[in-house]
Amino acid sequence: MKNLLDILRIGIFYDGYYFYKVSNYYKYEHEKKSRISIGGLHEFIRGEIAGLTKTDIRQCQIIDAHYFKGRSSAKELGEKVQSERVFEDILMRENIVSHYLPLRHGDNNTVQEKGIDVWLALEAYELAIHKRFDVLVLVAGDGDYVPLVRKLHTLGTQVMLICWDFSYHNESGDVVETKTSWQLQNEVFYPVSMHARMEQTNNNYIKELFVPEKTYHYDRQPAASGQKQADSQPLESPLISEEELYSTIFSINPNGFGFIKDEARNNIFFHYSKVTNCDFPDLKFGMRVKYTVEEDEERSKKDGAERYRANRVVIIE
Repeated sequence: MKNLLDILRIGIFYDGYYFYKVSNYYKYEHEKKSRISIGGLHEFIRGEIAGLTKTDIRQCQIIDAHYFKGRSSAKELGEKVQSERVFEDILMRENIVSHYLPLRHGDNNTVQEKGIDVWLALEAYELAIHKRFDVLVLVAGDGDYVPLVRKLHTLGTQVMLICWDFSYHNESGDVVETKTSWQLQNEVFYPVSMHARMEQTNNNYIKELFVPEKTYHYDRQPAASGQKQADSQPLESPLISEEELYSTIFSINPNGFGFIKDEARNNIFFHYSKVTNCDFPDLKFGMRVKYTVEEDEERSKKDGAERYRANRVVIIE
C-alpha cells in the first residue's frame, strides 16, 4: 500500500482503430445501443487499479493519455469531417493527446492502417521512461504489442490490458470476430476482459461506462417531391460512381446495416459507417436518401451476379 503522500502514476494508450470498433459494436450491435464513455472508462480504470493495488482511488491519477489512429484526408472524409471533429473535442476534454497517421490505399483500393502499432509502442516506451508510470494501461488487443509489454517490464512499469472479445458486421454485412491475443493477455500484469466485466450490474463504475442517451438534431433541408437536393462534397474514388441516386430506405437491421430500395440494382446494401448526417439508430423505414454506389465484389462473387453497396448515404428528409 502506497504512502498517503504518494501518487500512483497512470498512463493510458489507446489503439484508436481497435477502440473505434469496440465503441461501434456497443453503439450499433450490442443491446446497450450506446457508445462507451471515455470519461467513464477512465474512472473505471482508476477504480480497478485502486482495488488491485489496495490504494486509495484519490492517489490513482491519470497523468498522461494518448490516442493513436489512422485518419483519412479531409477531401476523402467529406461530410464526416464534422463527426471526426466532435470526437476530437471529446478527446481534448478528457486531456487525451491525439496522434494521427494518414491512411494508405492498398491493393484493390482498400484502405489500410500502417505503422500505428509501432508508433504507439515507441511513444509508450519513451514516455514510460520520462514520466515514470507505475501502471501503463493499454487499450488494445493485438499481439504485436507483446514486445512493448516486455520492454515496459524491464522498467518496472506494470501493464494493465483493457480488452474486448466481440463479433460485428463489416461493411459487406459479414460477421467478423475480434478476439484478444492470448499472448498479450499472458504478458501483462492485469488483463481485464471488458466484455465480461461490462455485463456486471453491481459495479458502480460499470454503470458509468456508457454515454447517456441523447437526442441528436441535424440541420436537414427536406427536398420537395421529385426535387434533387444539392450536395457540396462529392466523393472521389476510381471504384465509386459519382452519380447521385435518390430513393428510400427499404429495410434496417439493428446490427448496423440495411438496404436502400433500388429495383434496377436489386436493392443497395449500406453499412452504418456510410451514413453521413444521421445516427444509425434514428433511421426509419421509408426515409428519403441520396447515395452513391460501388460494386460489392464479395457479394457479386458469392451470388454470381452484380451486387452493389452504398459508399455514402445522406438523409434528405
